[in-house]
Amino acid sequence: MFTNPLRTRRGRLFAGAAAVLAALGLLSWWLLPLGEQEPRDSVTFSTGVHNGVYQRYGALLKDALAEDLPEVDITLLTSEGSQQNLARVASGEADFTIATADAVAQYQREGKPGADRLRGCARLYDDYVQLVVPADSRVREVADLRGLKVGVGQPGSGVRLIADRLLAASGLDPVKDVTGVPNGIDTVPELLENGTIQAFFWSGGLPTKSVQSLSERFRIRLVPLERGLIEKVHRAGDPTGSYRFAMMPPDLYPRAQSSVPVNSMAVANLLVTTDRMDSALVEGFTRTVIRSRDGIGRTVHPAQLVDLRTAIYTEPLPLHEGAGRYYRSVKP
Repeated sequence: MFTNPLRTRRGRLFAGAAAVLAALGLLSWWLLPLGEQEPRDSVTFSTGVHNGVYQRYGALLKDALAEDLPEVDITLLTSEGSQQNLARVASGEADFTIATADAVAQYQREGKPGADRLRGCARLYDDYVQLVVPADSRVREVADLRGLKVGVGQPGSGVRLIADRLLAASGLDPVKDVTGVPNGIDTVPELLENGTIQAFFWSGGLPTKSVQSLSERFRIRLVPLERGLIEKVHRAGDPTGSYRFAMMPPDLYPRAQSSVPVNSMAVANLLVTTDRMDSALVEGFTRTVIRSRDGIGRTVHPAQLVDLRTAIYTEPLPLHEGAGRYYRSVKP
């Protein structure tokens, strides 16, 4: 039987090439860890009230994620704040969120549904408590709010937790001694300006754009929160251990401070998910949070304070496995 040498040689070449390609495929499978496959998913990110720092940060982070994780579709949800955010993530209504450490501790302490499944991805930046009054107000400390209409934040917000604790530490009943107005930072500046309320609490990154804008069109003053008051808050128990004494810089809101620093109380913000979330996706999400710091920080100034050296400290939440993998990969 006649055998065509050319056909035989060609067959051997094709067989050899196929073997090489198969070997390369096996080698690439062996060398590339599963965690480096590009995540593909649709996730929901619960942020905060319109024009608040959470909401503005979330919108810019979504843009950064679109570049870093193009196969992941991100949907943003506005919210009342930390308490509602945690409930959404724990229940599966949202996949990622931002919440203050004190709200997380409260959620855990109350044993709310899904509390044991919550995980931290990163410590972000600190919120500073701001008690804002008209410049000519008689209010010089929290105790002076007795009998006044005060913006205390929406029921699902971290602001509400803080306002109630500061009022109680000052000897005031949050329900009986003040008229609490349950509005957020999207509306309380206007209410103060038109006289509907006489003061409002806000807890947010510095500077808060809405407070800054208010100070430029209406004369306001920041009421100091002294160290002794914060010590009284601490005596209330576990969830209050997240608070620390801090000072707002003198040039934060120049027209409201007269170049004087203002004593305040600070609490860390955490990027939160659950143990249900895919590790590769959490790793990519965390990587983008760290890498996008400077870009987002040009618009939302608190983002400039996101720091790789401290991001790993997500107490009181355990660190998610995917976030931990990212931090190990960039450890010097």
